[in-house]
Amino acid sequence: MKPPEGRREKRIRLTPGARRLQIIGGAGKLILQQGHLPLPFEALAQSAGVSKALIYAYFRDQHALFNAVLDQEFAALAARGITGASRHGDLRETSLACALIYFEHVVERGPLIHVILRDPYMAGHVATSAAAFRDLIVRRLARLAQATLRLSAKETIAAINMVITIPEEAGRLVHTGALPFADGRVLCRRLVGASLDAFTPLAG
Repeated sequence: MKPPEGRREKRIRLTPGARRLQIIGGAGKLILQQGHLPLPFEALAQSAGVSKALIYAYFRDQHALFNAVLDQEFAALAARGITGASRHGDLRETSLACALIYFEHVVERGPLIHVILRDPYMAGHVATSAAAFRDLIVRRLARLAQATLRLSAKETIAAINMVITIPEEAGRLVHTGALPFADGRVLCRRLVGASLDAFTPLAG
């Protein structure tokens, strides 16, 4: 229903914090739709429901905006308990726990972390806070892999990268509706276990 002549609809005033989250949310939605970086500013403003000038008022450039998206994603992962899960002493238990947490995160929010961290546009522009969180989890898994499987540094990197891509892909399939949640979870568990088994002979 249109407002009576001479009256305007009230615009909802958001706090700076809420407006910032609105822009971050719009950016995340568009990143998932486009699948790569950077974003067309016109489309970004439309997705966020704000003007282009307002985006610049909160973020000096798109690198800063994408780092804000990363910070939000890593905060959500931390809230799911991935930091604590990475402290387990057993390699298989730790890998499965972290993989399933990441899988459920991607199911719910999409592969935002994957898109942002692996796009060439962000090379050399990932914020220290985001890199530190990522590296903390990876280092813990790497130490366990080297100690348990006696892998070289090169083999450890290959193993970690393989394990990380499993929950990313399984979660993406569920997120897009290509796979039921239960099937994706089983697939994630089985492939992580199989990946660890594949590296076990290298310890001999």
